[in-house]
Amino acid sequence: MEDYFAVNKALWDAKTAHHLKSDFYDNEKFKKGKTSLVSFDLDAIGHLVSGKTMLHLQCHFGQDSMSWARMGAKVTGVDFSSEGIKTARNLNEELGLDVKFIECNVYDLPAHLEEQFDIVYCSYGVTCWLPDLVKWASIVNHYIKPGGLFYIAEFHPTFNVFDWDNGKVDYHYFNKGPYLEEEEGTYADHDAAIKKKEYFWNHSLMEIMNPLIQEGLIITEFKEYPYTHFKISPNMIEIAPGQYKWDILGADVPHIYSLTMTKPQ
Repeated sequence: MEDYFAVNKALWDAKTAHHLKSDFYDNEKFKKGKTSLVSFDLDAIGHLVSGKTMLHLQCHFGQDSMSWARMGAKVTGVDFSSEGIKTARNLNEELGLDVKFIECNVYDLPAHLEEQFDIVYCSYGVTCWLPDLVKWASIVNHYIKPGGLFYIAEFHPTFNVFDWDNGKVDYHYFNKGPYLEEEEGTYADHDAAIKKKEYFWNHSLMEIMNPLIQEGLIITEFKEYPYTHFKISPNMIEIAPGQYKWDILGADVPHIYSLTMTKPQ
């Protein structure tokens, strides 16, 4: 597992500088006050965060963490990328915000953080980097206060079975172990001068949801969407302002799901 994480950490360290200057993340407008959060997340928990503590797992370079902080949450962001966390801390200081950023693998977080939170949050391209969702679910549950909630918005496992370039089914829906590929460019900058290996896992909805349920968390809302707010492939078309659909198949497939769960008192 350490080899997997080392390879992926090197990839995300390399991505950070390109993402910071990309149109995708639009950091200059972010610094002027534009939120990085999308309607899926704002509609689900935006009305709940003011005055609450929040743990943001796999936060990259922290734009979403800082956007929640601007809405009144007391946020702690976690990521394993040294460059990501360094960039997040610098940006947080530049903007005069008070987000706490921790550099560590999510599985190692109990060695770095003791408190519990009103909200645990993660979103968009997070579970694919995690080999063990049973352990992940136990960590998620560990950090939620009784009466608190967990929210995840993520690319749908059905969406992830396709090769986004040609529409062919290239990946298993059910987890068959890690895939190893060499990535050129990034979703935020397709022309970025990056060519690095990555390990990732495809997890079914069952594999994602059951460990959380078995931890005792209670589902309060589950949604699926036939579009994203991100143009992560050149083959996506804009069907409405800020809504992008992968249209090669000529039929709707779920692109995003969101899941809200609560922890009993």
